[in-house]
Amino acid sequence: MSNNPTSGDEHLPYAPDAIWAPWRLPYLEELGASENPPGRAEPARSHGSGSPSFLADYWNSPEHDERNRVIVRDGLGMILLNKYPYSNGHLLVALGEPRPALLDYDESQRAALWRLVDRAAGLMQRTLEPQGINIGVNQGRAAGAGVPSHLHVHLVPRWGGDTNFISVVGQVRVIPASLEAMYKRYTNSLARC
Repeated sequence: MSNNPTSGDEHLPYAPDAIWAPWRLPYLEELGASENPPGRAEPARSHGSGSPSFLADYWNSPEHDERNRVIVRDGLGMILLNKYPYSNGHLLVALGEPRPALLDYDESQRAALWRLVDRAAGLMQRTLEPQGINIGVNQGRAAGAGVPSHLHVHLVPRWGGDTNFISVVGQVRVIPASLEAMYKRYTNSLARC
């Protein structure tokens, strides 16, 4: 019998066992409340240049878009290559104004963010023809956000077998194309649209 809360006693071979510890939730909520004020995922911190993140730096420096690998920018946000990709062609989408949580943006800003995500997904599909795309937001350091002061969306192209022996056992990712080559692929694809 599994600790997995499935609909009966069946055990799914791909699902991990779980230890249910409902008493931990109040503890975790108390920790979160002491670290962050209500309604804030994480306070903004300076990024060395006086801005809260490299994303804000990129937003404020449109003259450096090529160097920063910003592929698309509009009046509210941008699409850029992730400098530390999970796979070739990994894109980030962010609004120019740094805020730590999705709901810190108003409804029209959130709509603008998702329009950019739509555009990034279409661009990725046309440029790389992946078999799948992971699209996600890590809001707050506890959720895995590398830049918790500036919410952004990840789009990671995926192919069958892209997580293979070397990444699973060796814990090393193989990224076969340079950021420069991937930037050119995306910008060339964008120019053809």
